[in-house]
Amino acid sequence: MRIEQLEYLAAVTRAGSLRRAARELHVSQPALSETIRNLERELAVTLLDRRRSGAGISADGRELLPYIMDVLEAVDRLGRAAGERREGARTVRLGTVNSATVPLLAPAIQAFRRGRPDARVEVLQAQQADIHRQLLEGSLDLGLVNALTGDDLPPDLDSTRLLRGRVVACVRPGGPLAALAEVGPGDLLAEPLIVMRAGYLMHRYVHRLFGGRTPPYSYSADGAEMGKLLVAEGLGATLLPDFSVVGDPLERAGVITVRPLADPAADVALYLQTRRSPRVPGAVAELHRALVRQAARAGSAGPHGGGDAQPGPQDDLLPLDGG
Repeated sequence: MRIEQLEYLAAVTRAGSLRRAARELHVSQPALSETIRNLERELAVTLLDRRRSGAGISADGRELLPYIMDVLEAVDRLGRAAGERREGARTVRLGTVNSATVPLLAPAIQAFRRGRPDARVEVLQAQQADIHRQLLEGSLDLGLVNALTGDDLPPDLDSTRLLRGRVVACVRPGGPLAALAEVGPGDLLAEPLIVMRAGYLMHRYVHRLFGGRTPPYSYSADGAEMGKLLVAEGLGATLLPDFSVVGDPLERAGVITVRPLADPAADVALYLQTRRSPRVPGAVAELHRALVRQAARAGSAGPHGGGDAQPGPQDDLLPLDGG
C-alpha cells in the first residue's frame, strides 16, 4: 500500500468523479483508475462504484474513508514535524556570559560546522540568570556560565564543567599593576577599576573580594568582552577568569595581560549547561561534544591546565535523536 493510492482515493471522493480528480491531480484518468484498482486488490474491497455515468465512492469505501483520512492526516503531521525538526536542527542557540569565547567557543563552532555545514549557530550574550531561564523555557539549547567554588549548580539543568581557572587582574601592559607579581584588593584601587555590571559573576566576586562591599569604580561593563576592550584602551583594570583572557586576540597582540590575585579563593570554573531531556536534537548534541573536546585542548594549553570537561551529577554525553 502506498500513500499515493490513499491520496488518489481521497481526491476522487472530494472531486466526485474520476475525471475531475484526474484533472486535479494532473494524471490521466486510466492511470488514476488503475492505481485505485491496485489498492482495491490489496484490501480485497471495492472502493469505487464504476458506472457509465462516472465513478463514485462505494459503501465500503465510505466506511473506510475515515481511516484513510486519519492516515493522510498523520502523514501530513509527520511531514510538518520533520520539517520543523530539520529547521530546528540546523539552528543551535547558545547563550554565553562571554567568557572563554575565543579559546573555546570559536574553535568549537568551527569544528562543529565542518561536520554540519548546513547548520547555523546563534550565540547570544546574556546574564547567567537569563541563560538559566531560557534553557528551561527552551529558547536556548546550550549555555556557557561561570561558577565560583562553593556555588550550587542549578538542579534542573545538566551541567558539564569545561574549564577550571583563577580570577585574575586583566591590565594594560606597562601600567602600575602589570609591574606587580601579585595584585591585592588595595592595588586595584591604584588605577581606575572596571567592574562587571550587577548580575554577572565577576560583579559578585568583586563584592566578595572587598569584604562584602562594592569598591569605588570608574566604569561598569556588560560582559567580559567589553571589559577587555576598555582595558585595552587604557581606561583601567578589571577582574576576569584567566581562561577568558589568555588566548584572546587582545592578549596575543600584547595590548592586555593578566596578573594573579592575592586571593586563595579565586577559583572559578566554566560550565556548559543544557536542559534535561530524554532526546536531544543531533546538532545540539554535536555542538555539545565539540565544546567538550575543545575545552580539553584549550585547558591543557592554558595557564592552569584546567580543561577537564568534567560532568556534574549527569554524564556529558547527551542522548542523540539524530536531528
